[in-house]
Amino acid sequence: MQDFDEKKTFYSDEDNNFDLPLDLIQDTYDKREDEDKDEDQDDQREEIDLENEDDEDSYYLERIDEVQEILEEICESIPAYAFDHLNGGIILSEDKKYHAESRDDDLIIMGEYQRSILGNMITIYYGSFMDMYRFSSRDRLKEKLEEVLLHEFTHHLEFLANEWGLVIEDEKFLEEYRKEKDNE
Repeated sequence: MQDFDEKKTFYSDEDNNFDLPLDLIQDTYDKREDEDKDEDQDDQREEIDLENEDDEDSYYLERIDEVQEILEEICESIPAYAFDHLNGGIILSEDKKYHAESRDDDLIIMGEYQRSILGNMITIYYGSFMDMYRFSSRDRLKEKLEEVLLHEFTHHLEFLANEWGLVIEDEKFLEEYRKEKDNE
C-alpha cells in the first residue's frame, strides 16, 4: 500500500477549468493557516488496520453523507455569481481518479471542472478524497474540500472571463511532476 505522503494532489487542467479569484479566497487561506497550527497540536489519530478491508470499506462509506453535507456548507459561502453558467452543478462522484500521466498511481485528481454537451460542471471525486483524507478530522476534510472546490470554481470563472492563469499554473505543476518522474 502506498504511503499517503507520497501522493500528490492535482486539479484537472483539461482546457476547461475555472476557480475563484484569489482576492475572494485570501481570507479563507489566512484563517486556515492559523487553524492548521492549532490542529497540528491537537490532532491525535487512532491507529486503524488498513489491511482489513471490512473496516476500511465501512469507514469509507460512512463519510459520503458527511462529505455531501460539507460541500453544501461550502457552497452556501460562495457568492451566487460564481454559479452563473454552471448549469451542470456540482457532482460528488464516488470514483477515485488518477491523472492520465500518473505514474505509480501517485497523481490523484481530487476534482475537476468540465465543459461538455451536458453543460459546465464541477466534479468532486469522493474516492480520491477518501484515499487521501479518509481518517482526517471533519475540519481537515472540510478544509481540503473547500480548497479543491474553490480551485475548480476559479477554473470556471476564468473560463467565463477567457483567462487561463490557473490552467497555466496546473500545466507547470504537471511539467514539474514529469521532470521529477523522469529523474527517478
